[in-house]
Amino acid sequence: MNIFGIGLPEMAVIMVVALLVFGPKKLPEIGRSLGKAIRGFQDASKEFQNEFQKEAQQLEEAVKTTAEIEPKQLEAVQKDEA
Repeated sequence: MNIFGIGLPEMAVIMVVALLVFGPKKLPEIGRSLGKAIRGFQDASKEFQNEFQKEAQQLEEAVKTTAEIEPKQLEAVQKDEA
C-alpha cells in the first residue's frame, strides 16, 4: 500500500506521532476535518476539470464552424472578383 509515496511503516509512525501530539480525544476530530478538506479539494478539482473540458469543447466547435465557413467565404470572394 503506497499513498503519496508513503508506505505502511511510515504511515504507522506518522499515526503514532499524531496520537502523541494531539491526544486520543482530538485525533478523530482532526481526521474528520482533514477528510472534509480533502473532499473539498477533490470537488474543486472535478469542477475545474469539467469547466476546462466544456470550454475546450466549445473552442473545438468554434474552430470546426470557422473551418467550414471559411472556404465558402473564399469561394464567394473569388466569384465576386471574377
